[in-house]
Amino acid sequence: MYDLIIRNGTVVDGSGLPGYQADVAITGNRIAKIGKIAETADREIDASGKVVSPGFIDPHTHFDAQLLWDGAAKPALSHGVTTIVPGNCSLSLAPLKADHRMRLVGMFNQIEEMPYKAFREGVVWDWETFSEYITRIRKGLAINVAPLVGHSVIRLWVMNDAATERTATDAEIAEMQDVLRECLDAGAAGLSTSYVDMDETLQPVPSRYADAREVDALAAVLSEYGRMLQIVPEFYDPDLTIARLDQLADLSIKYQIPTTFSPLFVNSDNVDAVDKVMKRVDEQFARGARVWPQVQTRPIDISFSFAVPSLLFIRFPNWYRVMRFGTPEQIKAHFADPENRKARAAEVADLKDLWPRLVLRQVKTEANQKYVGQTLAEIAKERGVTPVEAMIDLSVEEDLDAHFLAADMGHNNDDKVVSLLKHPRVHIGASDGGAHILSFSTYGDTGYLFGHFVRNLKTMRLEDAVKKVTSDTASIWGIPERGFLQPGYIADVAVFDPETVDRGVEKFVQDVPGDGSRYVRDSHGVDTVIVGGGIAWSVRDGYQDARGVVLPGARADAPELVAAE
Repeated sequence: MYDLIIRNGTVVDGSGLPGYQADVAITGNRIAKIGKIAETADREIDASGKVVSPGFIDPHTHFDAQLLWDGAAKPALSHGVTTIVPGNCSLSLAPLKADHRMRLVGMFNQIEEMPYKAFREGVVWDWETFSEYITRIRKGLAINVAPLVGHSVIRLWVMNDAATERTATDAEIAEMQDVLRECLDAGAAGLSTSYVDMDETLQPVPSRYADAREVDALAAVLSEYGRMLQIVPEFYDPDLTIARLDQLADLSIKYQIPTTFSPLFVNSDNVDAVDKVMKRVDEQFARGARVWPQVQTRPIDISFSFAVPSLLFIRFPNWYRVMRFGTPEQIKAHFADPENRKARAAEVADLKDLWPRLVLRQVKTEANQKYVGQTLAEIAKERGVTPVEAMIDLSVEEDLDAHFLAADMGHNNDDKVVSLLKHPRVHIGASDGGAHILSFSTYGDTGYLFGHFVRNLKTMRLEDAVKKVTSDTASIWGIPERGFLQPGYIADVAVFDPETVDRGVEKFVQDVPGDGSRYVRDSHGVDTVIVGGGIAWSVRDGYQDARGVVLPGARADAPELVAAE
């Protein structure tokens, strides 16, 4: 007798080979048999008409804080994601001295748009080291976690305030190497760094003060474990991006480690630039480097209100500083002043094609309900003002709580995007799950992949799409015994209907600690998600067993850290 049998499904095993009809039997946390199974099980799932695949792996998330109050990383798990990689972009929640906590919270607030109040009311600070953080998140963990350690926090740990003042000494670099080893021994999947991000004071994050010898020394430690180096390059400039990927390629070859950079996305004005970057990626792979660009599946949508400083405005320093540093009363007073209104409108004039098509998503006052769902062009015409003036007026009238949507801003050239997604040296990722919670929903990228590109456009085979987000990702990251459906492998499984799988509409929910809100998307067509042999989520019963694990480093003597019972 088996513990669980999934019957009558189409097994798409992650190899890229054609799917086939078979039953899948699970015993304990492993796949026991695939084929015609006559025996019975304690629990059985009828997967008739559905696909049975490995669970999906999301390699670029920021669930570091959410895991402290939500071990399922909701709603990622319900979308079929069974493994997440947090700690990207040089930011992780450990190692972190008590004196540095609020500095890191400020960075998360600025870079990943995580509210201060969520940290104040959702986080009990009972760790400092990476090992202690791992112990903390194991409590009730329902999803697998392969956490990166952030370069910025390692610098803070070793250099304190000097981390944002200068390059490191030889002694400090040696100490950083020791700290990194401790993190990798505790379960870190690699190191993340950033060349673009700023803290809450709009100054460079600590990792940006590192010189090449510091990054080289840390890469040398990664080579001892065969672990990943992730970076955020100067993605706004193709020549700088190419320079960074060349740097990554050299480190990859020198230390024989995998590397990845994100994001790489397509806009109407940078198609040639993306081609140029990918040409260099191909050249570096031909040299023997592993330098994986991460490409997201979904178009770029951004929601915002004047109550929260939005990265949409970061190109406009005066406008952004008003939102970042002003109190609500100061912000309202600033935009109510005619001279300020005129100056701010002039500052964003080069986005004249964007403002008219912004949609008003929600308001609080009854007087403005009639405008909800309309574009700023439509509202401006009715009010006799420009679209930018309409946006400012509505924000002031709504006490800064008018919400706008800039939909389909980029990464929406389907032909070009799918050519990237299908490229053998492109790594599907960059979801940013758990971050930017008031700007856009970072959930459902896999549903969009299967629903839009596989089913609707028919530009990708189902088997190829599954391979991209399962075995390819597991292989790139060196995650053993996951990413394939085969006997002996860990039973991380997604069961979904290929005719209906998709992401739901973006919706505004209030489920963040401190009465906070965020945008999420429900899963469509996902029937059951199995993590470590246990049903972690099903469309019938919702969230169930907590069987997630923290995936360790590649060292043979590193024990697997299992979630607390």
